[in-house]
Amino acid sequence: MANPPSVDFTGKAPGEIEASIITLYEATSGRKIYPGDPVRLFLETIAAVIIQQRVLIDFSAKQNLLFYSSGNYLDQIGYMYGDDTERLPASQAIVTLRYTIAAPQLSVFTVPVGEQVTDGKIIFATTTELSIAPGSLYGDVTAKALIAGTAANGLLPGQIKTQVQPRPLVQSVANITTSSGGSAIEDDDNYRERIRLAPGQFSVAGPTAAYEFWARSASQEIDSVGVDSPVPGEVKVYPLMRGGVLPTNDILQAVDAVLNDDKIRPLTDKVEVLAPNAVNYNIDVQYWINNQVTVNTAAVQSAVQAAVQSYAAWQKSRIGQDIVPDELTKRMIDAGAKRVKIVEPLFTPVMPSEVAQDVIITVNYQGLENA
Repeated sequence: MANPPSVDFTGKAPGEIEASIITLYEATSGRKIYPGDPVRLFLETIAAVIIQQRVLIDFSAKQNLLFYSSGNYLDQIGYMYGDDTERLPASQAIVTLRYTIAAPQLSVFTVPVGEQVTDGKIIFATTTELSIAPGSLYGDVTAKALIAGTAANGLLPGQIKTQVQPRPLVQSVANITTSSGGSAIEDDDNYRERIRLAPGQFSVAGPTAAYEFWARSASQEIDSVGVDSPVPGEVKVYPLMRGGVLPTNDILQAVDAVLNDDKIRPLTDKVEVLAPNAVNYNIDVQYWINNQVTVNTAAVQSAVQAAVQSYAAWQKSRIGQDIVPDELTKRMIDAGAKRVKIVEPLFTPVMPSEVAQDVIITVNYQGLENA
């Protein structure tokens, strides 16, 4: 979200407010008041109250603006766009479970909805009924954690494998995907971006903003969405998770379910939800520090290292963001480097279906150099 021009609804400079009150009093009373004068102390007390009131007035006015609004004030702005633009609640992690039976059956073997499986700490429950066809040995079903939040994320395939209540004929059950999608209640930054995209939801023509809005509504962990239409009538949507993490199949299915709802998808659109393609690159940089630097060089080195890491995080934070080495140079110099030599990366265009992903980061300090 681009930063709009800054705005202040009231002047809040303490010195200016005190000076205006004292000047007005002197002009009205016809006498000069000096520091220590009881009247001056009284006027400074009034000025302090006015300053606090102006701060509150400015804050209250800014809560009506999307960029500045926060908390419940931001919720109120969201309500103006309808029920679909409410803040997303804390969500549960999702995973795909594979049930394997001891022997093929002559009829359909059913695993009821709500069957619970655990890794020993967190319980997951199936969200739909699973039907294993006659002659088959296994079937897959989606399950959700019983608790909301991030604690149930990141369980690797095979870790969720214990039935809470063992079912006859079920030989084994285990997750075949990594659990993902669990998150806390939607934070202000993500919610603010969805509200900004909200007007797109009212179009029935399938604009980019509408697909972005609805895709982000599937999970508050989705931080960026790429939308592409390679041919008329076909739409490809590429969600990206926080921190530049590629989405799991479970997340892709959740987004697909939202976008292909009959009330959302334009009738003539064929929508496909895909993971972005990773454009791998390396960072290999050398840098020098001015020998006249007034701070500890170790502090500068630490700041430069942090700047390189922040660049890597920035580079993979959005779909279709070109690999721009000039941004890396800027961040390193802002952190205190005098001169920077970038071996890698080179400028690389990134398509709307792609995301830059760093692989190897090498940062070499070359010593002090004359100004």
